[in-house]
Amino acid sequence: MFNNHLSWIIGGAQGSGVDSAANIFGRACNFGGLWVFGKREYYSNIMGEHSYYHMRVEDQEVRSNHDSTDLLTTFDAETIVRHYDSVSDNGAIIFDPKFNKTKLSQIHTLGHRLTSDVTDILEKNGLDSTIAGVIELARQRNSKIYPIDYDDVIKQLADELGTQLSQASRTINTISVSMSFGLLGFDFKFLEKAINSIFGHRPEVAKLNIDAAKKTYSYAESVKSDFQFKLEPIPSTEKRIYLQGNQAVAIGKILAGCRFQTYYPISPATDESVYLEGHDVFDLNLPDIADNPQIEEAAMMNNKGNIIVLQTEDEIAAIASAMGASLSGARSSTSTSGPGFDLMVEGLGWAGMNEVPVVVTLYQRGGPSTGLPTRTEQSELKLALTSGHGEFPKIVLASGDHEECFYDAALAFNYADKYQTVVVHIVDKAIANSHRTFPMFDTDKIRIDRGEMITDDIVDEDPISIDENSFKRFKHTDSGISPRSIIGVKGGIYWATGDEHDEFGRITEDPVLRRIIHEKRMKKLTLADKEIPVEQRFNYFGDSNADIIIVSWGSSKGAILDALPLFESKGLKVGFLQLRVMSPFPKDSVIDILSKAKTLINMEMNFTSQLADVIREQTGVNIEHRVVKYTGRPISRDEVYLAVQKILSTGDKRVVLTSGA
Repeated sequence: MFNNHLSWIIGGAQGSGVDSAANIFGRACNFGGLWVFGKREYYSNIMGEHSYYHMRVEDQEVRSNHDSTDLLTTFDAETIVRHYDSVSDNGAIIFDPKFNKTKLSQIHTLGHRLTSDVTDILEKNGLDSTIAGVIELARQRNSKIYPIDYDDVIKQLADELGTQLSQASRTINTISVSMSFGLLGFDFKFLEKAINSIFGHRPEVAKLNIDAAKKTYSYAESVKSDFQFKLEPIPSTEKRIYLQGNQAVAIGKILAGCRFQTYYPISPATDESVYLEGHDVFDLNLPDIADNPQIEEAAMMNNKGNIIVLQTEDEIAAIASAMGASLSGARSSTSTSGPGFDLMVEGLGWAGMNEVPVVVTLYQRGGPSTGLPTRTEQSELKLALTSGHGEFPKIVLASGDHEECFYDAALAFNYADKYQTVVVHIVDKAIANSHRTFPMFDTDKIRIDRGEMITDDIVDEDPISIDENSFKRFKHTDSGISPRSIIGVKGGIYWATGDEHDEFGRITEDPVLRRIIHEKRMKKLTLADKEIPVEQRFNYFGDSNADIIIVSWGSSKGAILDALPLFESKGLKVGFLQLRVMSPFPKDSVIDILSKAKTLINMEMNFTSQLADVIREQTGVNIEHRVVKYTGRPISRDEVYLAVQKILSTGDKRVVLTSGA
C-alpha cells in the first residue's frame, strides 16, 4: 500500500472543467493536511484542445512533479491516449466506457504524429486502434481500470433530485474528483469542505455538487478492491498557503507598496494583473514600524489600501504609464511576457537615461515569436540582461519558487527605488501557473526602502533660472545615486528627455559631460554589487563539499531539490547552486563555489544553455555538461536524477530532456 504518495492527473478538452476539478482536488488535500504541487498544462486556443492538471500529493513539502502517474482521471478519449503510458505499476485509469469504440483517427485534436505512434504500438501488440485497444494495452501493463459512465451518473442524479439534466451535468468535475477520492479512501468530509469553500456563496449549487460527490464516492468504494494507493489526512496546526506563482507575485507587490500596475493582455502574465484587479482594495493591517511609509497611507484611508491596475492599448503604453506613475512618486510596475517585453525595450532605455525606478515582471514562455504562448521556457535570460539600446544599469532578479515570487516582488521595488533603475523580475510560466502548498508568508520580512526620494519642498528663490544653487536631479555623486524629487514637489524642477543631459537634465552632447553622467549612472550597478546581500543573490543546497554541483535557475529549483535525496540515497555527494540575481552577477561567489567540485552540470529550459554562457562570460568558468529542455514542459524530478546518472555513466556533454505530454 502506498500511503500519501500520489501522482494524479486529470485531463479533458479545454473548457470541460479540468481546472475546476483540480481546484477541488487540491483544496481537499490541503484541508486534510497534505502537501500539494500542481502543474497546469493547456493549449493556447480558447477551447477544445487537450488540457490537463498534474498534481503530486505528499505527506511532506513537495516542489515538483514525477514523470509517472498513479491515478489518471479522464474526461475524454484524448486524455487516455496521451497519458496511458505514464501510468505507474499498479496505478489506475478512470475512464468513460462510452469511448471504447472511438478510433484514434477520429480524435482530430490528437495530431498526426501521436496518432501514428500509438497506432503502431497497438498494431505491434495485436490490438485495434481504438480506445478499447489503448485500455487493453494499459491493462497489460498492469494498470487498474475503473470505468464510470458519467452520463449515467448525471442522469441518476437528476432523477433522484428532481433537477434538470443540464444542471446536473455541471457536476462532472466534482464526479471525477469524488471517483478519485473514493478509490483513494480519502475522508469524504475534506471533499465536502472543499466544495463548500468554492460554492458556499451559492448553497443550491454546493448541495448539488455534494450530492453528486456522495453518489460517486460510494460507487468508487464498491469497486476499488485491490487499488494500492491511499490518501490519509495528517493533523497539522501549521499555517499554510496554497497559491499559484502569479498570485504570490501579486500579493508581494501589494505588501511592498505597489500602487500602480499596468499591463496589456498576454499569456501567462495577464493572470497576475487580473488577480490584482480582483483585489484592488485591501486591508492594511500593518506592524507599527515608525519608518514604514504605508502607516500614513493606512491612517488616511481608514486602514484600507488600493492599487490602480491599468490595461493599456499596448505594451509601449504599459511601460510608459508605469514610468509616469513612478515619476509621480508611486511604486509602479508592469507585467508582461517575451513578445510584450520586446515592445517595452525602448521604454526601458528611457527609464535608464532618466534614472526612473520601475519594475518589470517578465513571465517566461516558449519562443521565438508567438512560439508556445501557454508553455514554459527559460530562454529570455540574455534578453533581460541585454535589453535596451546603449548601456544603462539594470538589475535582473529571477525567482525559483512561489515563496521567492512573493519576497522577490518586494525586493524588486526596493532595488528599483534605492538604485533608481529598471529592475526585471523574471518568473517562469511553470511557476506562474502551478499551485503549491507552502508555509505562510512571513510579512515581517517585508521592508520598504524608497531610497533618496525628496517629498518636501526644495527651497529655491528663483526656480526658473538655472544656476549652481538649483535642484540637480542628476547630480554627480561618488555612489552614482542622485537626489530624486517627485512631480509636484516645489522646487524639484528638472528636464526629463530621452537625450543625454547634464546634472539639471538639459540636453547636451558635450563629451566631458557625457563621460561624467554616463559613468555616474553605471556606478550604481557597482554599488548594487557591493550592497546586495549574498543571501539574496544565490542559494546553495546540499553537500558543502560536493563532488558534483548542479547549476540552475528559475523553476528548475523545485525538481532539483526534490532529486537531491535520491542522489544522497545512492551515496552521491551532489550540491545545487541556484542563481537568483543575474545582474549584478555574483562573480566571486560563483567562482569560489564551482571551483570546489569535480563535475559541473548546468540544467535549464532552453536550447543554448544561456545561464552557462553567462557564467562563462562573467567568471571564465566553462560548465562542460549541459542538460537542456525546450519542449515547453517543465523539468521533472525524475529527469534531473536520470540526466545526472547518464552524465556520470557516459560522460555526455549535452543531454536533452523530453518528458511530458
